[in-house]
Amino acid sequence: MTGLVPAGIARLHDLMGAHVDDGQVPGLVALVARGDDVHVEVLGTPSLSDHTPLGRDAIFRIASMTKPITAVTALTLVEDGTLRLEDPIDELVPELAHRRVLRAIDADLDDTVPAHRAITVDDLLTFRLGFGTVLAPPDEYPIQRAETELGLRSIGGPPWPPGPLDVDGWIKALGTLPLMYQPGERWLYNTGAQVLGAVIARATRRDLGAVMRERVFEPLGMADTGFFVPADRIDRLTTFYAPDPESGALSLLDAPPASWWSGPPRLPDASGWLVSTIDDYWAFTSMLASGGTRDGARILAADSVARMTADHVTPEQRVGSEVFFPPHASWGLGMEVPARGCEAEALPCGYGWDGGSGTAWRTNAHHGVTGILLTQRAMTSPEPPRVYQDFWAGVNAAAGI
Repeated sequence: MTGLVPAGIARLHDLMGAHVDDGQVPGLVALVARGDDVHVEVLGTPSLSDHTPLGRDAIFRIASMTKPITAVTALTLVEDGTLRLEDPIDELVPELAHRRVLRAIDADLDDTVPAHRAITVDDLLTFRLGFGTVLAPPDEYPIQRAETELGLRSIGGPPWPPGPLDVDGWIKALGTLPLMYQPGERWLYNTGAQVLGAVIARATRRDLGAVMRERVFEPLGMADTGFFVPADRIDRLTTFYAPDPESGALSLLDAPPASWWSGPPRLPDASGWLVSTIDDYWAFTSMLASGGTRDGARILAADSVARMTADHVTPEQRVGSEVFFPPHASWGLGMEVPARGCEAEALPCGYGWDGGSGTAWRTNAHHGVTGILLTQRAMTSPEPPRVYQDFWAGVNAAAGI
């Protein structure tokens, strides 16, 4: 396999540097790799007010790039027999047993029918449990209004700022609502990962962060990845901004030292609360690209990686969620994967996912290329922001695609 192209690396540098130079992001870290040839760009500063050069060890909120890590953690439990993909989750999560299902998405909460079957572990990984993000104006449907009132932060917005619920309180509240669709009927974003986090914690009788640490982070040397930033590292946490929808001007969302991520969360949200660094996340992604191993540490069997990166969702199940799926994309276990027949397209075609905090990752197995982008500018739409588009153009140039 050939390595990276110097002229393409220069193009990636120029494209990313333009976003820092014009103030679209205070700083960013970008990685492109092809085989053993790895290049990292570290540009800008940790915040708009701190002009210290950004470090390669800067810590970023990775938001929904948490989801693939949650999926890998669950699959390690499948491999050792703690969980089985086909098993109902009723015993571990009785709050979600004997579900009722809305007769229609706009129905009143008491206008329901019985679920045809129980929710399974596989339903959580494939986001087909029957509950998730509603692509409609806020509070248009009764189910949206009820979810907002319960403070679940699951179907209509980001998980920040953190809410008052712990894991058991969150599951109990979710259990008071009907499903939107029958289990297995429709792909719906986000909630499956949150429920999966609770399943992992209850199956192991341990805190989710501890399970991830033991099964994924420590074997891979991901020392800076977790659900919060310890006090002795908080100075490496970047400041988090949101752009104004009209002007694009950045406003402060979260900053050290009094960050929402400065202490253990009441709810370690398996859908989007991890922090990480470029080298930590590269360790995770390169493990998957190597069939489940890295530096002699086996995290997953090759068969589990193949299952995770395969297309599990039909076009009919994606109906209503097209904004999440460009033509080249479908869903595997806990992350986007190439749709059948699209594997040879350029990136962002590949397996991986984006984070609403301004992060992105894809690995294209056909081309042997990985790209990872970490910024601190929140997304305000499911549509890819310009920095993402330029990043993938630079990655493809660097890889000679």
